[in-house]
Amino acid sequence: MVILDELLWAPASVVSVSRDHEHRFSKPTRDEIRLVTGLGVEGDAHFGRTVQHLSRVKRDPSTPNLRQVHLIHAELLDELSAEGYEVAPGGLGENVLTRGVDLLGLPRGSRVQLGDTAELEITGLRNPCAQIDQLGAGLMKRLVSRGDDGEIVRLAGIMAVVLHDGVVSPGDPIAVTLPEGEHEALQTV
Repeated sequence: MVILDELLWAPASVVSVSRDHEHRFSKPTRDEIRLVTGLGVEGDAHFGRTVQHLSRVKRDPSTPNLRQVHLIHAELLDELSAEGYEVAPGGLGENVLTRGVDLLGLPRGSRVQLGDTAELEITGLRNPCAQIDQLGAGLMKRLVSRGDDGEIVRLAGIMAVVLHDGVVSPGDPIAVTLPEGEHEALQTV
């Protein structure tokens, strides 16, 4: 594994953590969350070895859960605020709000250590739904658009699975390790 310096913008840290036992769009912030290996965020509606997202459960409830933890970079919320959108931590349904890491630039398989022991493996991009517009008209178009090359650009965060247990709190440091070999760009999961 290679430590990725160019994707660390500043001293990287956790800004906030969120979880909700119900399937609601936004999640309340917490003082801490507990990550459980192979399952996700304890007490969150998406906790489990198999898919927990309601539409995915309808398709095939035996599918592995590659969306155990949702991460978003706080720099996105800063940009949205400057554009007049009021999106609070947890507002986009993320479990972990980070600062100082280019989450969207990480390749699939990157490992992210949160605090002393929690470790995640990045599985892909979040594909947001139209519920995002409940937070502000046009927000979905702002977070999912087409780039100059015609490719879809998704900015609503990344998804991960838990490799190692740990308690995560605001202020915890973040370390990123890239996978060896050729890097695979993130796709939706």
